[in-house]
Amino acid sequence: MLRLITDFDGPIMDVSERYYQVYQIGLEQVGRPDQPLNCLSKADFWELKRAQVPERQIGRISGLDERQAEIFARYRRKTVHTLPYLKYDQPVPGAIATLERIQSLGIDLAVMTMRRERELDDAFARYDLGRFFPSDRRYCLSNDYVKTSDVEDKPRLMERAMAELPPASNWMIGDTEADLAAAHRYSIKAIAVLSGIRNREQLSHHAPHFIVDNLVAAVDLVLDHENITP
Repeated sequence: MLRLITDFDGPIMDVSERYYQVYQIGLEQVGRPDQPLNCLSKADFWELKRAQVPERQIGRISGLDERQAEIFARYRRKTVHTLPYLKYDQPVPGAIATLERIQSLGIDLAVMTMRRERELDDAFARYDLGRFFPSDRRYCLSNDYVKTSDVEDKPRLMERAMAELPPASNWMIGDTEADLAAAHRYSIKAIAVLSGIRNREQLSHHAPHFIVDNLVAAVDLVLDHENITP
C-alpha cells in the first residue's frame, strides 16, 4: 500500500496572506503615531520569512527600534495562529484538485500538522477539506497541548502515526524542517515543497530526498517512483 503523509500549511494551504496581515497589524500596534515606518510589500516580507529572517530583524528592517522589534516579535507569535486570522488562508492553487486525484487513485492519505484541532477544523469546514482525511488519518495537536518546538512536536506526531497506521510505503510531503525531521527519524522518504514558508536554500539544509514546487509536482514524483500510472 502507498501512503502520502502531508503537512497542511504549505502543501495544501497558502498562509502568506495571514502572516502578512499580522505583520501589518503588528507594525500599527507597536509603532508610534509620529514614527516613520517602512511597511514591506507582501512579496518582500514573504521572501524574508521564507529565508527564516528572525521576526525581530524584520521589525528592525521595517523601522522599529530594538525594544519595539522585541514587542513586535512577541505580538506576532501570540497572534498569527489565532482563529480570527485563519480566514486569510487560501488553498494553494492546484492543491484541492491534487487531493481529489490522490483519492481517485486509492492512495492512502494522512495529514500531519502543527495546527491544533480547532484550527484544522476551521480550515476543513471553510474549504470542505475534511472529505479527504478520515478522522483516523488526522494528526494534529490537541487544543490544550503545550507546545515545545515544531522540530520536537512533529516527530511525536509521526511516532503516533507509525504506531497506529497499517504498514505502507510512506512518503512525507512538507515545507519545513519539522516535516523533514519527522520523516528522517522514521526513515520515510521526504519531499520538500516550495509553496510554503521555507525557500530552497533553507530546505536544503535539512536533506530532503527531493525538493519540488508544490503538491502537484510532489504527487507526480511519487507516482513515478512507485511506478503507478495516473
